[in-house]
Amino acid sequence: MTDITFKMDGGYFFHKVGAIIINDNKVLMVKNENFPYFYPVGGRVTLGETSEDAVLRETFEEIGIILEIDRLAFIHENYFVGSIFGAKDELFHEVAFYYLMKQSDEIKGIKCTSMGADGGAESLHWLPLTELLNYDLFPDFYKTELLDLKKEVGHFVTMKGHTVRGK
Repeated sequence: MTDITFKMDGGYFFHKVGAIIINDNKVLMVKNENFPYFYPVGGRVTLGETSEDAVLRETFEEIGIILEIDRLAFIHENYFVGSIFGAKDELFHEVAFYYLMKQSDEIKGIKCTSMGADGGAESLHWLPLTELLNYDLFPDFYKTELLDLKKEVGHFVTMKGHTVRGK
């Protein structure tokens, strides 16, 4: 199937998912050699796939372990101008669902052998929750929201690099 990424007049639309994997007060993040920031395990949803199935698939593809979903934690609407996928300074509209994953003893010793959409090598990093303010993270609300995960789903909107909590 095809990733839900399509060109429209004026820009591109993405539908993405991310896995929030926490162990020993650290969150698992990915670092691509071509980008300055860390981001969660995850990727794009394919046409006809639920976001839950997508996060399970993406997690297995990236870390080689089958995890279970605990619950949906965040919805993020992200609007940015970028130059990716051959596009130059185009508007991108991204909707992402971030799922908190259940704890698993298998998570220790995992390795990442995946490549980013841009072809850059990716590596996995356990970042301490209490030190997230010291890292360049995407999404940036991880820096504060992961320290105190609420039971209700958080909704965030990022425009022009500024993130606010949705209503």
